[in-house]
Amino acid sequence: MISVVISGPESTGKSTLTQQLSKHFNTFGQEEYARIYVERLGRKYNFHDVETIARRQCALFKRQLQISDINQLVFFDTFLIISKVWFQEVYGKCPIWLHLSIQTFKPNLVLLCLPDLQWNYDGVRENESRRNYLFDCYRKEFDYYNIEYKLVDGFGEERLLKAINYVNEWLSLNHKS
Repeated sequence: MISVVISGPESTGKSTLTQQLSKHFNTFGQEEYARIYVERLGRKYNFHDVETIARRQCALFKRQLQISDINQLVFFDTFLIISKVWFQEVYGKCPIWLHLSIQTFKPNLVLLCLPDLQWNYDGVRENESRRNYLFDCYRKEFDYYNIEYKLVDGFGEERLLKAINYVNEWLSLNHKS
């Protein structure tokens, strides 16, 4: 499986971009599990909830590894780096197993969305004033784990085309048929 993660702060178009890319490349796009989980909670999330979300993200990634062809491109709407930063920022600690999982399930490429889109509150988002700070946190984590990423900015079609070009560029440099 060739894994491409769409990452970035809240309200930066990750879900939209995941859908657009999976449609463009005619492949699977894994939706964001954290959003589904938190929307269904009916209460404020806690440490255990964030851990459940991260474990489920790992399980979804493993499942895609098992069912996907070796050269199949799969897009993931967010992944474990966001969970790690979530743990650190909200609880001041992160489970050790998560660090090991990040090392085990490194994506092939990350498209890191800049917080240049307008903020849209949706009942789950909570960091409007911290988007630039969180962007920097994610970037530092990708650097720390030596995960290749490309910065995606712009609006509408421009943002999509930039992402498509990054994926095509990665495929042409790294993909062996």
